[in-house]
Amino acid sequence: MKKIGFIDYFIDEWHANNYPQFIAEATGGEYKIAYAYAEIEPEGKMSTDDWCAKYGVERCYSIQELCDKADCIIVASPDNPERHWDLCQIPYRSGKRVYTDKTFSLHKDEAKKLMDLAKQYNTPVCSSSALRFSKELSDVAKQDIAFINSRGPGNFDTYAIHQIEPICCLLGSKATRMMSIGAGQYASMVIEFEGGRRAVMSHYGWTGMDFNMTVNYADGKTVIIPQMTEYFPRFIKAMCNFFETGEILADNAETVTIMGIIEAGNKALANPGVWVNI
Repeated sequence: MKKIGFIDYFIDEWHANNYPQFIAEATGGEYKIAYAYAEIEPEGKMSTDDWCAKYGVERCYSIQELCDKADCIIVASPDNPERHWDLCQIPYRSGKRVYTDKTFSLHKDEAKKLMDLAKQYNTPVCSSSALRFSKELSDVAKQDIAFINSRGPGNFDTYAIHQIEPICCLLGSKATRMMSIGAGQYASMVIEFEGGRRAVMSHYGWTGMDFNMTVNYADGKTVIIPQMTEYFPRFIKAMCNFFETGEILADNAETVTIMGIIEAGNKALANPGVWVNI
């Protein structure tokens, strides 16, 4: 059995509370979250000790201790990506396979520096939105796409990655500029790609809407994806396959580019109706 070390900003959050079962089911018990480290213990959240007792995990009191003991590593902090820079410093020097949860970084330059750090220490690393692995997305032809209309729940800060990554899977990562065209709490962006191809991504808050998209081709063909399904089980299998084989979930250069789109998107939100270069 391979033992995974789980690093988080705080441990009582959705990913940490579900990954132990997801991983056990996906691998038939071949992989297990065996060690955990959390940076803080917010008031109102389960303590790290209680979480470890609940999930049968050994608590580590430093990131170095966890990296020394684990066979492979997950750096979580999914809703606080600004902590990834600090949380990844020791794992990315470990030489062990490290998956970093979405969103990898809020800044393109920081993302590139982290990838360069891992390369310097021969540490295999990767990051991805689970939506990359939706069953429906794998069946969509990528050739000659002209326009994508993508829709989903949540806000831009936390959930943009879940629309941007599928868009880039289909259109590539050569995005040139973007503009905020939404209103109020409903963030909406138009992203322009090389060759004049475009995608519109819209966030509808917590309205119960699932992720979906319409893909339009240069020849007039349209493919409608009413719902993205099976993405988490397929993602967990891909992550564990990375731990087993070293086959990364997404090209690191593409991940850096996607972080650049998120950074430009935040600038666009502050300047509605103005094109912002990526």
